[in-house]
Amino acid sequence: MDITPGTRASDAERNAIVAQLGTHLADGRLDLAEYELRVDKVYATTTRDELAVVLADLPALVEPPAPPKPVKRIPVWQRIEAGSWLGVSLIVLVIWGLVSLSVGELTYFWPMWVIGPWGAVLLFRVVTGWEAAPGTATHLKQLQKQAHHIDPHPPRKRD
Repeated sequence: MDITPGTRASDAERNAIVAQLGTHLADGRLDLAEYELRVDKVYATTTRDELAVVLADLPALVEPPAPPKPVKRIPVWQRIEAGSWLGVSLIVLVIWGLVSLSVGELTYFWPMWVIGPWGAVLLFRVVTGWEAAPGTATHLKQLQKQAHHIDPHPPRKRD
């Protein structure tokens, strides 16, 4: 807080000083009697100089650091799909490479027809944030899995 000497103190400044005194009391720098004495002095002051005297022998309060910004995480569906795409891409590249080695020359690069369109669809979905909507086959499969886990009529054992 900027405490300019000689100018009159406002109620907001007095309240801020009382709040600081409360923090010092909570931290154990002041006992209750001294806290009450200083609060009475704060409300009796008229200038900023007098306010500064109330806090003169106390350390300045350090503001707590701002909380860290949340880290953007890649959604699970993007990680799964990117992993699948990468795995399949490596498999078809290895197959193409082995075929080219066995023939003795580079053959037609057919993996582009697997890697390219699938990668383009993934890129489109990442850029737009598009996911499977409720009512699609993926969503229905998820609902079916949930229904199997919560079966109201579990099968009975026959003795």
